[in-house]
Amino acid sequence: MTTIRFAANLSMLYPDRPFLDRFEAAAADGFEAVEYLFPYAHPAAEIKARLRAHGLQQVLFNTPPGGLEAARCDEAWQAGSRGTACAPGREAEFRAGIEAALRYAEALGCPRIHAMVGLRAPDCSAEQADAVLLSNLRWAAGLAERAGRTLLIEPINPINVPGFHLNRQDHAHTLVQAVGSPHLKVQLDLFHCQRVEGNLAGQLAQALPSGRVGHIQIADAPDRHEPGSGAIDWPPVFALIEKLSAPSATNRWEGWVGCEYLPADSSPGGTSRGLQWLRALRSAGA
Repeated sequence: MTTIRFAANLSMLYPDRPFLDRFEAAAADGFEAVEYLFPYAHPAAEIKARLRAHGLQQVLFNTPPGGLEAARCDEAWQAGSRGTACAPGREAEFRAGIEAALRYAEALGCPRIHAMVGLRAPDCSAEQADAVLLSNLRWAAGLAERAGRTLLIEPINPINVPGFHLNRQDHAHTLVQAVGSPHLKVQLDLFHCQRVEGNLAGQLAQALPSGRVGHIQIADAPDRHEPGSGAIDWPPVFALIEKLSAPSATNRWEGWVGCEYLPADSSPGGTSRGLQWLRALRSAGA
């Protein structure tokens, strides 16, 4: 039976249900934790009630992708904004987003927030974007420390999100080391990593013992469906995560693995039927 702690991503799983009804569905499928893109369309008290009612932990959500008002988060997302942390001239948006996210994190008891790096403007060099990003992250890490939270930055592949500034794991780790705060870590999404770099076993073996990875997310490649639907060989990947998370492991990794994939079957009940990969993991060796 696996000891990996999986969280349901409610922005992607259970697409046949309204968002607030997905908490119940996740609990029914045996999940003990949830993540999603954004909570801002709903009062924190309403989400907190769903978490309590179904015995779930909130383990991750994102900062608003743009704008000064979190309530307009969905509009910014639909307009193509993917974060403001690397964007010169948008520092006020970034700070407003961090402050809004920290308020929700406090209300929901959520320990981690993904600070969205964003697209690099055509007239902005990589060096300029990095300079703005580091300045913003240093400010935000200080705020996160005072709030008792951890911020994450996520490399995202440029095939699915063209123009995203942060694409590679080594770049993310360099930024985290430059900031030098235990309240800033890397969000290792294996789908994006596979599409850019591959060698998931090597990436995990190097990254997890470093102490710089705060969260993992999974989806098969190239179509971003559940494990077993694509090109990734998942059994050795899960075995390695299990090994690196074991109490006996040197520099043991302790974190959650978010199921951030699009169910291949989006019809009613499709998400649950597609969890055969997880049921097999849970029953192995039981």
